[in-house]
Order: sequence, then structure tokens, then C-alpha cells
Amino acid sequence: MKPELQLLCEVRASLEPTTVIGDTAHGSRRMVGITGGTFAGPRLRGRVLTGADWQFWRSDGITELEARYLLQTDDGVNIEVNNRGIRHGSPQVMQRLASGQPVDPALVYFRATPFLTAPSGPYEWLNRSLYLCSGTRLPDAVLLWFYQVL
Repeated sequence: MKPELQLLCEVRASLEPTTVIGDTAHGSRRMVGITGGTFAGPRLRGRVLTGADWQFWRSDGITELEARYLLQTDDGVNIEVNNRGIRHGSPQVMQRLASGQPVDPALVYFRATPFLTAPSGPYEWLNRSLYLCSGTRLPDAVLLWFYQVL
């Protein structure tokens, strides 16, 4: 059976300025703090709690992303997010993105696979599916769309 995608939620997370850690054998290591935000979808909504996105800017122009943070639903349930993905575009577009300038989202490939962990209770259904994500990086925030794979 062919999988289908259903929108789970849209996430808007506020970001700190990028901290450059330095060059490694795998690429330039960077970290972007996640300071808050909101999320909303048909079955859940709430706020984004703090976390961080750890990145490698590789020599082939691809950025590897691994973000870990919490979503807190309006009724106080914490859901852990571990979102791994990649982002790439032309060197010019990626340089503009790295310097904090806005870029047309159509010029950047930004996909990830969020893994959600919810405690027992009203949101434990989140633990029973896989999810895909597309995103857009803004100068001081990131917009993410999480889709449940049906």
C-alpha cells in the first residue's frame, strides 16, 4: 500500500544567532539555540520550549541538521522531538541563508524526519507513527510542517 501524508502540525520556532563551533573532519560544526515558539495542528497545539539544532556544514554544500527540543501542549503535556534532516541549495543561496538574509524557500531543499516521544496518556498515539517534515529557515526563526505517514 502506498503511504499517504497527513498534516500533523505547523511549528514556528524562534532561534538564537548561530554559534560557530569550528571545523571538524565532518564539516563546520554549528549550533543554533531554540528559544521558544508555537505549534498548531488539527489534533494538538501549544508552545515550543527550549532546545538546540546541531549542524554540520559539509564541504559538498549540504547541511546536516539534528534538532532536539520539547513541544508543550496547551493542556501541559511535554512531547520530545528529535528532528534529523538535511538542507541544501546553491552556494549563493546558502551563503545568504548563513548570513541571516531572507531567501526564497523554493530555492532550498529542507527535509527532515522528526521522531516524537509522548508520555502515556492523551498523546501516546504520536508514538505509533513515523513523520516527515519540510521546513523554511527565516532570519530569526524556522517554520516546520510535520506530516504523519499513514
